[in-house]
Amino acid sequence: MAEWKKVKIGEVAKHRKGSVVIRDDAEYKLCRVQLHRRGVVLREVLRGADIKTKKQQLCHAGDLVVAEMDAKFGGYGFITDDLEGAIVSSHYYLFNLDSTKLRRDYFQVLIHSGVIQNQIEAKGSTNYSSIRAWEFLDYTVPLPDLEHQRVIAKRFHAYYEGRSCLDIQSDEQLSLLAQLRQSILQEAIEGKLTAKWRKQNPHLISGENHASKLLERIRAEKERLVREGKIRKEKPLPPITDDEKPIDLPEGWVWCRLGDMGVFARGKSKHRPRNDSSLFANGRYPFVQTGDVAQSKRTGYTILRCEKKYGEKGLAQSRLWEKGTLCITIAANIAETGFLGFDACFPDSVVGFTSLTGEATSFYVKYYLDVSRTQITRFAPATAQKNINLDIIWSLVFPVPPLAEQCAIAERVNGLAVTVDELGSQVSDRKHQSELLMQSVLREAFEQSNG
Repeated sequence: MAEWKKVKIGEVAKHRKGSVVIRDDAEYKLCRVQLHRRGVVLREVLRGADIKTKKQQLCHAGDLVVAEMDAKFGGYGFITDDLEGAIVSSHYYLFNLDSTKLRRDYFQVLIHSGVIQNQIEAKGSTNYSSIRAWEFLDYTVPLPDLEHQRVIAKRFHAYYEGRSCLDIQSDEQLSLLAQLRQSILQEAIEGKLTAKWRKQNPHLISGENHASKLLERIRAEKERLVREGKIRKEKPLPPITDDEKPIDLPEGWVWCRLGDMGVFARGKSKHRPRNDSSLFANGRYPFVQTGDVAQSKRTGYTILRCEKKYGEKGLAQSRLWEKGTLCITIAANIAETGFLGFDACFPDSVVGFTSLTGEATSFYVKYYLDVSRTQITRFAPATAQKNINLDIIWSLVFPVPPLAEQCAIAERVNGLAVTVDELGSQVSDRKHQSELLMQSVLREAFEQSNG
């Protein structure tokens, strides 16, 4: 491939500009570009009257479509025959390939090979992730003659069809595993996962072990911490009505507000601007942000790394939370959860939960939040930066098991999670090996055609 000349895409493709006016009495196909170089698909079919922006771009089969904002993430592909006449907004660019110089099927090989994608990602150091049409046309691609292009495309697509089937199967398996995880957590917070355990241990769910007694102990501990000035006095939470109770609870369980289960408090980062470099000078105190919490799912929901560290000035305007604290995001990635793997600070877009009854309660609170994430997200206002407040977290209706049963739930869930994660790793490994094999096939196709 190195021996072939490299040309700018602008030498073999042209940017097609222009727009059409949408008629209210007509019907239109709207398409969208999938991320990760997965092509263009139909989004929906609408009457013109339901389309707010009356100037759109008309697509033709064979057009190359590039998403202005998502090209960086592989948002580009070709208009298929069934999408002839579809429309896209001005946030997409349409290009025509010069078929006398460049075959469409060969360009698809270039897309999958990463030749184009790598050039887009090279511009990713800024916060502004969009690209311009002229930038795309300025990227370079290897250009053999048309016959070599045909040979390369034929070899690649013969393999790619089989790989696509494998990827579909892998994606389906990963989706089923994700559903299984949610089902396990749902059964955990409904008491179904430990139904047999309750029959075997009736003495651990009654009397002084009843969940109502647990809530009394938590309440008394909070009152002690308030008297000692270690936490602030919390405002009373409203009683729970029957309409708020979605299910009948198992024996020994009770309903409460989530705020009754321990101490919830927002992180601190008082200084403005928050990115002041002086806060991070001689950094030694980890500063965990919402993205770090979200990424903890890759490390068993324990936060083991973060990008930034506060110095002494940063610590002085913040708060250092203890290792093991359950972190809950309330902005950007709402209701993502993870446990601190080290003492750390975090901003007020993250809430810390401290259990007053042991580790099992923290795990159980996490399971509940993971199951309820979609519901919690609905509380966020429809703004560009979605967020919720601490009052929403406090007010959530929460099913409380006895403490011994919380331990049994945590043990059961964690054991099943290991099995599910192992299965997920096997599927992901197969996908990764398939990707490596595809890159090998691409290199071989280029080398044989070039030889």
